[in-house]
Amino acid sequence: MNGSRTRRPLDARSAAEAAFKAITNKSPAAAEPRAIVRTAPLPEAKEQVSLRLDQAVLDHFRAGGPGWQDRINAALRKAAGK
Repeated sequence: MNGSRTRRPLDARSAAEAAFKAITNKSPAAAEPRAIVRTAPLPEAKEQVSLRLDQAVLDHFRAGGPGWQDRINAALRKAAGK
């Protein structure tokens, strides 16, 4: 038998461990950190946040129907002087 060949796993566990090792063993070059590229935020782009508001405030804006989140945003922009 040729000594340079690797032996094929005999059971499923050995095969799975060999596959896992092949995927997780990375070369040193792959472990180097990549440069982080930051882009400028898009104008008027919205970001999802979690915000706690009084129930009365929510009721007021939701009473106007669909678009209540946009109305809250407009009120906050006005309050911020934007």
